[in-house]
Amino acid sequence: MESKENKGTDVFKISGDWKPQAVRLKEEFPQLTDSDLKFESGREDDLIKRVETRLHKKREEVINIIKKGQPTK
Repeated sequence: MESKENKGTDVFKISGDWKPQAVRLKEEFPQLTDSDLKFESGREDDLIKRVETRLHKKREEVINIIKKGQPTK
């Protein structure tokens, strides 16, 4: 299995119920808005780009922040 990690093009999927994750992110980062955290299945990249812009963070940082709030398998 080929790993594309750290290339900025890795496919990131959000798992579990997004609403509690969004609430947690808004508590942790009050500058995030409902619009920033609007999520549509299969459109993770759009969400990541909005959060990147709002928080002035790199893609990998945003993915790590989101992963922290995801349910463990």
